Amino acid sequence: MKILFAASEAWPFAGTGGLADVAGALPKALRERLVGCRVVMPLYECVPQELRENMTLIATLTVPVAWRRQYCGVFEAHVGGVIYYLLDNQYYFKREGLYGHFDDAERFAFFSRAVLEMIGHIDYLPDIIHSNDWQCALIPVYHKLFYKDQPEFAKIRHVFTIHNIQYQGKYGMEILGDVFGIPNKNKSLVEQDRYINLMKGGIEAADLVTTVSPTYAQEIMDPWFAHGLDGILRMRSGKVRGILNGIDTVSYNPATDKELFASFSTEDMTGKAVNKKELQKRLGLAEKPEAPLVAMVSRLVAHKGMDLVQYALDEFLQGDVQVAVLGSGEWVYEQFFGEMKRKYPDKCAFVGGFIPELARKLYAGADIFLMPSKSEPCGLSQMVACRYGTVPVVRETGGLKDSIADVGDGGMGFTFKTYNAGDMLGALRRATGAYADKAEWPVLVGRAMRTDFSWGRSANEYKKLYRGLIGTVA
Repeated sequence: MKILFAASEAWPFAGTGGLADVAGALPKALRERLVGCRVVMPLYECVPQELRENMTLIATLTVPVAWRRQYCGVFEAHVGGVIYYLLDNQYYFKREGLYGHFDDAERFAFFSRAVLEMIGHIDYLPDIIHSNDWQCALIPVYHKLFYKDQPEFAKIRHVFTIHNIQYQGKYGMEILGDVFGIPNKNKSLVEQDRYINLMKGGIEAADLVTTVSPTYAQEIMDPWFAHGLDGILRMRSGKVRGILNGIDTVSYNPATDKELFASFSTEDMTGKAVNKKELQKRLGLAEKPEAPLVAMVSRLVAHKGMDLVQYALDEFLQGDVQVAVLGSGEWVYEQFFGEMKRKYPDKCAFVGGFIPELARKLYAGADIFLMPSKSEPCGLSQMVACRYGTVPVVRETGGLKDSIADVGDGGMGFTFKTYNAGDMLGALRRATGAYADKAEWPVLVGRAMRTDFSWGRSANEYKKLYRGLIGTVA
């Protein structure tokens, strides 16, 4: 079984978020389970020089982009036992930043077509191409339109994964032929409400569609979550699956993480208290071990639940508690957390931006981790928090619901269902009340730390999915 994993970003080469984590970890976990898996991505300007030095140019070709033909260099790299193909075109990819350019439509049309064109130039004929998000959604579309009748492509099947349905790749119909090279007679593949929607095309053309959690797979059938794609998803619901993402449990390991003030494990938890004390010092909080410390590491935007926090935080801070927030985003929330820090200097800390080493110190030093998201396709922070013995408080949505069970049901966290500040506050108070129980709290912490959030679980599910799909090939 051979899988070609196509993504617009992947660690350690380039990334902006969760997709890069998935593309860097899932293929490795698949290979450990004897599934052949290689990764293809663009060769961006930001790829570090030390990684470039170990790349080999294995092919050059020209790629049709509508009426044009563009150069493509195929570089091969080996990292962590996985083979990566990085596709080079300096006009499209020698730029600052991965996305947000005026011609992103053309850039990723080129990449999608290049993925298919390169297959005849490498020693790897995949059984399945696994494409991710709108930037790769044209891969199954182009295969259906231009390649399926060629002998070497006839048996290739397609999996398309939606990581966040909010970002769909929407463009005006006027560029259908000139940029995407799609004949007008085939426009129904990508057309929605008189505009081009690339994600819609991926859903239509792929053999299976996956999302990053089972609950999210159900939620995106609902207009509240689907950003306009609920209709097509309900029509194609028979091919939609949800598989929960994992985390890198080697990198996120409190016993070996060099960014922490002190290491700890389920066998020896003394370092957890050291991390809390040193974190309180660094953030200027009162050094009170008895006060439960609640952390948030998040983008400060509405769909992450910041409006609930804004409504309830002042009341919550009336108690003997502490709150530490790391993140940046909308001005109104940055100003709010800055004001809370000034109002409660011993109880509330706010650090703007994202500082990776401080994020790890927050995961390790806090007692409780808050994620009150309005929607959350998967979420990784709640899993990382558990790994570091920090008990999560989450809303029951998407991957938060699938990964965190309430203590009342024998789980490792505290959950609330309704998107309501009062319900969030109730869950927080249940958590701080449990923290006061010095006999039961360590049991809960140990349960959280022992929960398996590794990529192995996800890889096993993908392996079954791939096998089932190949079994449908005549």
